Amino acid sequence: MIEIKISLVKNVLEANERIAAQNRQFFADKGVMAINMMSAPGAGKTTLIEDTIRSLKNELNIAVIEGDIQSTYDAEAISATGAQVVQINTGGACHLDANMINETLSQFDLNLVDLLIIENVGNLVCPAEFNLGEYCKVMLLSISEGDDKPLKYPVMFHEASVLLINKIDLLPYVDCSIEKIRQESLKINPDLTIFEISCKTRQGLNDWHDWLKALLLK
Repeated sequence: MIEIKISLVKNVLEANERIAAQNRQFFADKGVMAINMMSAPGAGKTTLIEDTIRSLKNELNIAVIEGDIQSTYDAEAISATGAQVVQINTGGACHLDANMINETLSQFDLNLVDLLIIENVGNLVCPAEFNLGEYCKVMLLSISEGDDKPLKYPVMFHEASVLLINKIDLLPYVDCSIEKIRQESLKINPDLTIFEISCKTRQGLNDWHDWLKALLLK
C-alpha cells in the first residue's frame, strides 16, 4: 500500500512538472514575468497585491490569478484596482497546480501584461511543492504567526526566492523576533531575499516595489 501511494504521488508531481514547463515557455514567449505568492491564511497577500498594483500602475501592467478554496472575495478586491484578474476555486484542494494555471491563461490578454501575480491558496505546506511555471516563489509571513515558522515549515522557506515579513507595525504587541525569523530562514535558504514590510503603514513597500521593477529588467 505504501509503495502504491508513493508511486501515485510521484506520477502526480511528474505530470505537474510537464505542464509547469509548458506554462513557463508560454510566459517566456509572451514576455510575462510570473511570480507565485504563498503564505498562510490571513498573512496579507491580497492587501499587498492591491497596494502593489495601485503603486506601480503607471510603470507596470499587472494581472492576477486568485486562488481560493471557495468564494470570489479576494478576486473582487483585486478587480477594484482595475487589474485583469481570474479566480480559481479549488473546491477543497489546498494548493494551485500547473494545470489549473494553464486553464486560466486563455482568459487573459497577456500581450498587455508585464507581471502576473499568482496568489496561491493560503497554506504553508502544499503550495511550495507544486511548480506552476512561475519565474520565482514569493513567501509572505506575518509576525502575528510567530517566529517558529521557518523551523516548522522549512520547504516553504527553501523554495522561496523572497520572504516578505509583514505586519511589522504589530511588533510592540506580539511576542515575535524578526531576527530569529531572519536567522532561521537564511539557515534554510542562504540566497533568500528578505524584506520587512507593513501594508498598514507602508513601511518597506518601496523596497519591494524596487525589487519587482528590477525583476522585470532581467
